[in-house]
Amino acid sequence: MDGYSTALEGQMLRFYRSLNESDRRRYAALEAIRLGHGGIEYVSRILGCDPKTISKGIAEIESDDELASDRQRKKGVAAKQQLRNALRSNITFKPS
Repeated sequence: MDGYSTALEGQMLRFYRSLNESDRRRYAALEAIRLGHGGIEYVSRILGCDPKTISKGIAEIESDDELASDRQRKKGVAAKQQLRNALRSNITFKPS
């Protein structure tokens, strides 16, 4: 197994840290799968995560079940916020 360059490893780690927990697990799993034999240990070392976490991600990806997408926001929240902002913009403030 060939490893990645130091620059690419740094980019991977930076991207990994920007993800939520389930996305981190799946990203690490995809990288390990791509590398093949020895990939789990290598990716675990680069990203600083437990090899068991990567194995769990691989099981999720290889499963026929739909991957859960933990929503950051509830549906419709953005529309409510836009309405609230529109109503606020129509109210004029008159200082006393």
